[in-house]
Amino acid sequence: MPSKYTCDGENISPPLRISGVPEGTKSFVLIMDDPDAIKPAGKIWDHWIVFNIPPDTTEIPESHEPEGVHGIGTGNNLEYSGPCPPDAEHKYIFKLYALDTLLDLTAGVTKIEVENAIKKHIIEQAELAGLYNRQ
Repeated sequence: MPSKYTCDGENISPPLRISGVPEGTKSFVLIMDDPDAIKPAGKIWDHWIVFNIPPDTTEIPESHEPEGVHGIGTGNNLEYSGPCPPDAEHKYIFKLYALDTLLDLTAGVTKIEVENAIKKHIIEQAELAGLYNRQ
């Protein structure tokens, strides 16, 4: 990932495009996490959680939060928080889920709460991964 999108740069969200939306999509969920930053409790570090993104969303511009409801990241962030690996190269995964429903959750919920709520409602999902090393 370019440093512009990390704690070493502007710490702004990268641009994302959405295409090939499956029929019946009522909302999207976007989760960005770092599976290489497993905390002592065995939890993956969550950088960005947004749900109830409108199904007609085709682009999330650079440095913009998508329309929707924000969950809370591991760093107590309600908006994008860029890569900031403390040790070595880490992989950052952007996960987009197309759902057949809107989630009945409030702002500030955790990734686990969102993942539990979407289990039976995923129509399709896509992933985009990027690597970043602070060297």
